[in-house]
Amino acid sequence: MDKIITIDGRDVKFRATARTPRLYRALVGRDMIADMNRLQKKFKQIEAGEEDALDLVDLQIFEDTAYIMARQAEPEAIEKSADEWLDTFGMFSIYEILPQIFQLWALNTKQTSTPKKK
Repeated sequence: MDKIITIDGRDVKFRATARTPRLYRALVGRDMIADMNRLQKKFKQIEAGEEDALDLVDLQIFEDTAYIMARQAEPEAIEKSADEWLDTFGMFSIYEILPQIFQLWALNTKQTSTPKKK
């Protein structure tokens, strides 16, 4: 699945496929599914007013996820490291971008078949 997200006035293409968690694990060394579940839970708490902001680990998960999805969509156009890629943007609110990343992730992980009952 592909999605265009506008960041700092620039359209950025993102992609999420079955390969995305594997790339995440190779780059970050952690489980993307567990990290995304953590981030979604924390974001819901912020929206409900139960938490004030994302912590440093949550920000790192967002940055790594966004970078991997952007690099997967356009490997030739995206810088070789997340730091270099993030340097190409001015300041932006992750609270505007994160819901779109979640939407793309949900489309990719949506179950397409119905489990058979035994």
